[in-house]
Order: sequence, then C-alpha cells, then structure tokens
Amino acid sequence: MHRYKELDVWKKAIELTKVVYRLCQQFPEDEKFGLVSQLKRATVSVASNIAEGAGRNSDKEFNQFLGISIGSLHEVETQMIIACELEFISKEQLNDLSEKITSLIKMTISLKKKLS
Repeated sequence: MHRYKELDVWKKAIELTKVVYRLCQQFPEDEKFGLVSQLKRATVSVASNIAEGAGRNSDKEFNQFLGISIGSLHEVETQMIIACELEFISKEQLNDLSEKITSLIKMTISLKKKLS
C-alpha cells in the first residue's frame, strides 16, 4: 500500500483538477450538463484513480489504476481541444493546460515503470 497523499503525481492531479474547474467557469451556462460535466468527471477521476490504486494490495493493481488515470488525462485534453474549437477557452489556455497534462502523463508513466 502506498501513501497517495505523498505522491507528486497525485498532488499534480489535484492541481490539474483545480485548473480545469476554473476554466469550466468560462463555459456557457448551457454547457453545464454537457461538456462541463464530462470534463469535471474526467479530471476528478485522474487523482481518484491514483488514490484508489495506491490503496490496492499490489503494485500490479496500482499500475492498472495509473493506466486508467492516463486514459482520463487524454480524455480531458481531448475535451479541452473541443472547448477551444468551440471558443470556450483560448489557444493559450489550451496550450498551458496541454503542457500540464503532458507533464502529468510523463510522471505517471515513470511511476508505472517503477512499479513494474
């Protein structure tokens, strides 16, 4: 069992969630139950899966949950690309977010390799 609150990857996932929530505040009200809801679920699942995996009985299980987190990161980025195309966020905001996501993916892959 790992102490997820001490993991940098978990801390960065929490920070990413806060960024996404702030960006979602810019979205039109009619997206509240559409893209905003989907984005919030996806971004929350990143840190949640890291925490759940850390609480499992084996590194193999933890590794599996880290893989799910990576999938959620790609989902968030894709949804933000859509948001940018719809002009809900700027290209600059998308680029900043993409950098954070890429960094977090790299950190997660590194942790996966250490667990293998």
